[in-house]
Amino acid sequence: MYLRQRTAAVRGGARGQPPPPPPPMNSVYNIIPIHDPLTDHPALRCPEVRAAAAELRTVGDLPKHQFMRWEPEMDLLDWLRLLFGFQRDNARNQREHLVLHLANSQMRLDPPPTLPDALDAGVLRRFRRKLLHNYSAWCSFLGLKSNVLLSRRRDPTDLRRELLYVALYLMVWGEAGNLRFAPECLCYIYHFMAKELNYVIDEHIDPDTGRPFMPTVSGELGFLKSVIIPICNTIKVEVDSSRNGKAPHSAWRNYDDINEYFWSRRCLKKLGWPLNFECNFFSTTPKDKRVGKTGFVEQRSFWNVYKSFDRLWVMLILFLQAAIIVSWEGTTYPWQALERRDVQVKMLTVFITWSVLRLLQSVLDAGTQYSLVTRETTWLGVRMALKSMVAIMWTVLFSVFYGLIWLEKGSSSTWSDDANQRIFTFLKAVFVFLIPELLALVLFVVPWLRNMIEESDWRIVYMLTWWFHTRIFVGRAVRQALIDNVKYTVFWVLVLASKFSFSYFVQIKPLVAPTKALLNLTDIRYKWHEFFSNTNRIAVALLWVPVVLVYFMDLQIWYSIFSAFYGGIIGLFSHLGEIRNVTQLRLRFQFFASAMQFNLMPEEKLPNQQATPLKKLREAIHRLKLRYGLGQPFRKIESNQVDATRFAIIWNEIIITFREEDIISDRELELLKLPPNCWNIRVIRWPCSLLCNELLLALSQAKLLENEYDQSLWLKVCKNEYRRCAVIEAYDSVKYLFLKVLKAEKEEHSIMTNIFRVIDDYIQKGNLTVAFKMSLLPNIHGKVSEFVHLLIQPERDMDKAVNLLQALYELFVREFLKEKKTIVELSKEGLAPRSLTSDEGLLFENAIEFPDPGDAVFTEQLRRLHTILTSRDSMHNVPSNLEARRRIAFFTNSLFMNMPRAPYVEKMKAFSVLTPYYDEEVLYSKEALRKENEDGITTLFYLQKIYEDEWKNFMERMRREGLKDEDDIWTTENVRDLRLWVSHRGQTLSRTVRGMMYYYRALKMLAFLDLASEMDVRQGSEHIVSHGSTNQSRSLNGLPSNGQGSLRPADSSVSMLFKGHEYGSALMKFSYVVACQMYGRHKADKNPHADEILYLMQNNEALRVAYVDEVPLGRDETEYYSVLVKYDQQLQTEVEIYRIRLPGPLKLGEGKPENQNHAIIFTRGDAVQTIDMNQDNYFEEALKMRNLLEEFNRGYGIKRPTILGIRENIFTGSVSSLAWFMSAQETIFVTLGQRVLANPLKVRMHYGHPDVFDRFWFLGRGGVSKASRVINISEDIFAGFNCTLRGGDVTHHEYIQVGKGRDVGLNQISMFEAKVASGNGEQVLSRDVYRLGHRLDFFRMLSVFYSTIGFYFNSMVIVLMVYAFLWGRLYMALSGIEENAMNNASNNKALGAVLNQQFAIQVGIFTALPMIVENSLELGFLPAVWDFLTMQLQLASLFYTFSLGTRTHFFGRTILHGGAKYRATGRGFVVAHKSFAENYRLYARSHFVKGIELGVILIVYASHSPLARNTFVYIAMTISSWFLVVSWIMSPFVFNPSGFDWLKTVYDFEDFMNWIWYPGGPFKKAEYSWETWWYEEQEHLKTTGIWGKLLEIILDLRFFFFQYGIVYQLSIARGNTSIAVYLLSWIVMVVIVGIYIIMAYAQDKYAMKEHIYYRLVQLLVIVVTVLVVVLLLQFTYLKFIDLLSSLLAFVPTGWGMLLIAQVLRPFLQTTKVWETVVSLARLYDLLIGVIVMSPVAILSWLPGFQSMQTRILFNEAFSRGLQISRIVSGKKSV
Repeated sequence: MYLRQRTAAVRGGARGQPPPPPPPMNSVYNIIPIHDPLTDHPALRCPEVRAAAAELRTVGDLPKHQFMRWEPEMDLLDWLRLLFGFQRDNARNQREHLVLHLANSQMRLDPPPTLPDALDAGVLRRFRRKLLHNYSAWCSFLGLKSNVLLSRRRDPTDLRRELLYVALYLMVWGEAGNLRFAPECLCYIYHFMAKELNYVIDEHIDPDTGRPFMPTVSGELGFLKSVIIPICNTIKVEVDSSRNGKAPHSAWRNYDDINEYFWSRRCLKKLGWPLNFECNFFSTTPKDKRVGKTGFVEQRSFWNVYKSFDRLWVMLILFLQAAIIVSWEGTTYPWQALERRDVQVKMLTVFITWSVLRLLQSVLDAGTQYSLVTRETTWLGVRMALKSMVAIMWTVLFSVFYGLIWLEKGSSSTWSDDANQRIFTFLKAVFVFLIPELLALVLFVVPWLRNMIEESDWRIVYMLTWWFHTRIFVGRAVRQALIDNVKYTVFWVLVLASKFSFSYFVQIKPLVAPTKALLNLTDIRYKWHEFFSNTNRIAVALLWVPVVLVYFMDLQIWYSIFSAFYGGIIGLFSHLGEIRNVTQLRLRFQFFASAMQFNLMPEEKLPNQQATPLKKLREAIHRLKLRYGLGQPFRKIESNQVDATRFAIIWNEIIITFREEDIISDRELELLKLPPNCWNIRVIRWPCSLLCNELLLALSQAKLLENEYDQSLWLKVCKNEYRRCAVIEAYDSVKYLFLKVLKAEKEEHSIMTNIFRVIDDYIQKGNLTVAFKMSLLPNIHGKVSEFVHLLIQPERDMDKAVNLLQALYELFVREFLKEKKTIVELSKEGLAPRSLTSDEGLLFENAIEFPDPGDAVFTEQLRRLHTILTSRDSMHNVPSNLEARRRIAFFTNSLFMNMPRAPYVEKMKAFSVLTPYYDEEVLYSKEALRKENEDGITTLFYLQKIYEDEWKNFMERMRREGLKDEDDIWTTENVRDLRLWVSHRGQTLSRTVRGMMYYYRALKMLAFLDLASEMDVRQGSEHIVSHGSTNQSRSLNGLPSNGQGSLRPADSSVSMLFKGHEYGSALMKFSYVVACQMYGRHKADKNPHADEILYLMQNNEALRVAYVDEVPLGRDETEYYSVLVKYDQQLQTEVEIYRIRLPGPLKLGEGKPENQNHAIIFTRGDAVQTIDMNQDNYFEEALKMRNLLEEFNRGYGIKRPTILGIRENIFTGSVSSLAWFMSAQETIFVTLGQRVLANPLKVRMHYGHPDVFDRFWFLGRGGVSKASRVINISEDIFAGFNCTLRGGDVTHHEYIQVGKGRDVGLNQISMFEAKVASGNGEQVLSRDVYRLGHRLDFFRMLSVFYSTIGFYFNSMVIVLMVYAFLWGRLYMALSGIEENAMNNASNNKALGAVLNQQFAIQVGIFTALPMIVENSLELGFLPAVWDFLTMQLQLASLFYTFSLGTRTHFFGRTILHGGAKYRATGRGFVVAHKSFAENYRLYARSHFVKGIELGVILIVYASHSPLARNTFVYIAMTISSWFLVVSWIMSPFVFNPSGFDWLKTVYDFEDFMNWIWYPGGPFKKAEYSWETWWYEEQEHLKTTGIWGKLLEIILDLRFFFFQYGIVYQLSIARGNTSIAVYLLSWIVMVVIVGIYIIMAYAQDKYAMKEHIYYRLVQLLVIVVTVLVVVLLLQFTYLKFIDLLSSLLAFVPTGWGMLLIAQVLRPFLQTTKVWETVVSLARLYDLLIGVIVMSPVAILSWLPGFQSMQTRILFNEAFSRGLQISRIVSGKKSV
């Protein structure tokens, strides 16, 4: 084993200096007690820790000014603290941080340093370069000389100086607070502080004072007060001016603006050092004179989609133009048209269009970024103006040249030489125009050249690239390696080729003929007043709009199709899904031990061994052998008992955790465990579940082949490895058992020994079948089985045991032996008693001694033997729990996948886990478990039905621990276990903590196995066998602790073998920090959450909690502290480790990233894994963490990864059908989707947790998320954007997984979808997306678009396409064009093309393709298809269509108006019925109104279209639109528990009516008052700009079209198409509004006091109205059907007027009109509610629908339980 030998602890520092006296022994520490090197702590036994700590104490001759309160025991960090005024706990925190990292880095040195007690200079040098890399790049970018001054000749004092530079940066970072989100701001601060540090170290004389130089920042809290607080106060003032994010982003500076101020040299001139607080950067300057937006202005507009990804839209628009030009010629194939010179010349118009698009881009850039132009950035304005002017010049030039070509051709039918010459001139201009594109193409083909140019900070390069883009610090050198370029280029070339071929032949070409037909259609008799009656261009435009929308959108579908297939192929080559179930697991398990040994156990390296290509080839060959069992690798494990025992220890620990989690039973635990080697068994003792009935099959083989030779029989047995092992284990076990139960001093013992000796001799000679009758084996087997069964019983019958042994003996000597022998011969051979006249009684009568019944281990071995002997079951259902089967299958499969070899624990990279927590559930309370909903269902009952088998396992475990009756589970001592059981099945903090602490448990076990000698493993195995599993737990120092309690019911058996160093190794490599922001407030308020968090700390020694403590000082002043606490196992109390003052309130930006940011300073290690509190982890996956961390050392292309993406398993899929749909959707994204994004597309971002970050890379680059208010509401993905723009690389790894919960109720899911869609809407505005769109190469830009905002944008385009199609159909029907086209026989084919432009929705089925492909890969094709069909039967399409509406509404509204906000979805179990009023509030504007609008269009179209007379044509044309309408209106009720219960429907309607009529007010909540809700729904109109309001009004005008189209169809119009008909129809609108105003006025004046007058007015209005209607029916051509048609005309008009009034609210609210608007809006919402409620009421009234809905919503067990519960509760109520 190539690990350095641990030396004895040396008490003393490096370089012979005596250690300083230690601080008081009772000082609190976090992980290592660095303050007390004499403490007997496992980590302090490491020479690397001592070396790093000693180096920090080498203060030596560093200057100490007179104001320093210097103590002898202080070190370099104390010196820096006193010098610059850092906080004491900041120094303490970074001291441990630095020592831990340096020690861990030195541990990884290979070979180890010659002086283990001295810090290696190379370790510190590499760390300094990595930590300060961003600072060095910043200096280079600004043309500054770095202030990190180190001589090239390694001076002995350079180590100390280098250590000071590193420590200074860490202390600046540790105290920077919110400024950690502004990394270049920190670079600026560090630059000047490092300069002052140099002056102090070099004893520079201050020219002003003539004394030794003193830093400008010093004193108590000097750094915080003089540097950090002023800048943070500036950020706070800016955030306050944002009006909680409601102000336009362009009106205030966010974190990015503050940071990007430091990207130019002006910060050096203006800010200076010490900071010049008069500078206009600070908030002390008035707003109008203050520095404005920096680097980028976020302007809200739909044009941002074009502006950020202009190259994509240019490509699409130019191809569309070219395709129309070519297809207009009518040739069969496009190349036939391109042979014509006319077409070739027309194709030149694409360059005119291209120049226009360039002009558009330059205008958009100038129009949105003009506020960046100041006196200091004049050249930016010059470039904007020049770009527009140049674009105009090209447009004019191309237009003139193009016109000259046709002028020269004239009317001639041929092309003259002069005309061709002008074409040539045009092409020369094109060449000049394309020079930038050609240059970009060259740099794309040679990516390293582009990277070199962009990374260089030469001024000449800046001048040459000035025209193309602004010089910024990020977005440089983001190109990938050439091989990666080729891969994603091929992918996109195939996608684009498919898309453009499809678009030309299926979308564009078929429309040319109908377009020409419509344009040629003459003598149309319009049914209304047509303003442009001489042309059908409007009809043509409406025909083309949906097709063009599909054309722009369907690249998303092609991307989905190709990524599905490509992802499936990558998955196949990654060996995903090769082991899908228990059957396949049985086939591979025999190779599994070797695979585990190869992957999880470190390889023994020779000194200086490098990863050569030959070594990699050998590893690949070895993996191939493991994967397919070549060379029988399991035989090697079998021959090496140490490896076999290691395998057993790891496997058993996994199975024990399964039992602790209650996903297997006690019986399954025994069947799955791998018992350690004992009873002298010669083979691997596979789990019983694998051996099952193999022995009986071997016996039947032996009986059938009794005349075969031994070799032949044995070869047949050995064809199945498990059968071979079952035979040998059974034989060895029986042999050991018989000799064990017979007294050694008795003659029977020697007889039995001789019997087995004879059998062994024949086996060795290969004559077993010759000497024995194999047909008698079943008889012997039966007797042996009876004997073993007898020994298992609590009461053992001695007489029966004697009889069985005698019978076995008789069988052997009389029948089993083919050669009959006399008793004398048997006696001579020792097979019979020597004395035939013995007085000792019958044979075996006094020779048996039963083993001790209390020997649990012996009894367990007996049960195993009995199972092997008697089992007839193939045990394919072990384990029976689906989750256990899935986890075992995935873990087994993963070990056959390609992964890095595991290093030793002490040589692995250290890492932390960080979980942000606010105020969610920690543990479910007792009351929450017993609380019944309106159906009498409790959460516990719900979980008992959903997790029925796990509940049985839990009760079995509790009974084993002393529970007598099930009702006793509610007693004080047991209820904690119950609460934990429930909490571990929800999305709670306790579940997350349990999962993450598996890392600690795994590392302790692996640390033991790494350093355990062969003797330790052998003796440990024997120790486990002799003592069994015990509940033994140790504290850090090996002293007994209170253990894990109920959190971990039984500690692992391997923990008994630990020697003490395992705890130290695990703590040095792993820490877990939960950022419980509110923990301090919880403690102060006596919130139960505080006690529950304390309980988690008490039971998890590696868990730390960071929280923000608010200390009021009076006078409205508050100090904020970031505090880290832990539970001290010795003091048995919570202790405070660090308290670091913050510059101000924590939450200046978005809450979650701010919470992460304050706690990240307490994390440790090279990596940090970000985990949400709705996640889980598994012990078996934790074993692979050190393999995963090795990925940081691998190269992926030209870069090493900076984020390691991890696969997620969505564990909430079994809760309900909705949860299953959400789980399936999410699973595809986190597996196949991210697999393709990482390889080959190279654009995987960070989409949330559980990715692993290169901690020190991100530490200096802004952290693991962004936090600017609103714009960064989807904070996680911005970490990926930031990583990509700063040259990082993100990979994805699927051999390890982490559990994740998702929302399970429709309302929760919709709020989550709304949050994500709104977040994507904000991303469209962001500078990160703009820079990705412009800085990445063309194909990576496509990947970014279609994997982020493009998905949401195209979802919106799909819905817009449906709108465009239906409005177009309505126009054609109401105008009369459709009827005229049908009457013209020549246009029938053309009309067919017009009518069938809905294929995009049908093509949408292909978006389900990724789901089928991924499930086929991991589950098999038939199960995947079955799952897909099952989902359709459970109405999955309804849900996905509904989600489409959610995404569209919130994405579109956010881009147009803003209003994105965090939406707390809640993560509880959803079994409660949601009221109609609640559903209405959530979905009225996003779904119901839109669904009704589409429904009205379809009804009007059906009423007035001649096509609707043909029912089949109408259905075929509109079925998908009707499906959209039904899904948007009915989904909230279909997926609502008890949604079709009649009584609930009645109560819901009453509740809705009360809500509608409840008066509003400033203090009324939206859930109680319609008016408050109505005003809240208009909040987005307050934040929108003038263009947003104008566009909103334009969109609202569509509702007036109903009235315009329908009034001309009424009988009373008599076919008159005059405009007067429409104008007269407004009289009706005026009358309707007038009647309403009269009624409202009468109600206000008379309803309360003079009610009779109010009734009289009502009667009068009704009588007059009826009279007028009757007169019109009698004396005009008005028909009764016209009255119904009029409703469809005038009701939408009123709705449109209402919407416009809401936009104009600032002008109308102060007038009397506004009261009428509010009243009308209330009536409209009442009408919409009734329309939506009607189908729900009908379905509720019909019998059977409620039961069907329950069966669809929940699984069968819960459906059954729900019915039972109702019956019981019904009886109780009687």
